[in-house]
Amino acid sequence: MKANDIRELTTAEIEQKLKALKEELFNLRFQLATGQLENTARIREVRKTIARMKTVVRQRELSVNN
Repeated sequence: MKANDIRELTTAEIEQKLKALKEELFNLRFQLATGQLENTARIREVRKTIARMKTVVRQRELSVNN
């Protein structure tokens, strides 16, 4: 998901998606540990998307405080 797409979401929607992505990341890591994961690049994609979402949330927090 691109940063511009994330910025169009409300903060509540971002929080929901963050929770789902964290669960997916957990499952991907579990699959990696058990040798069932086929697409290892998905771990990197999920981690970067989580970081993008956290960045947008933080930017909103800072803009509200100023």
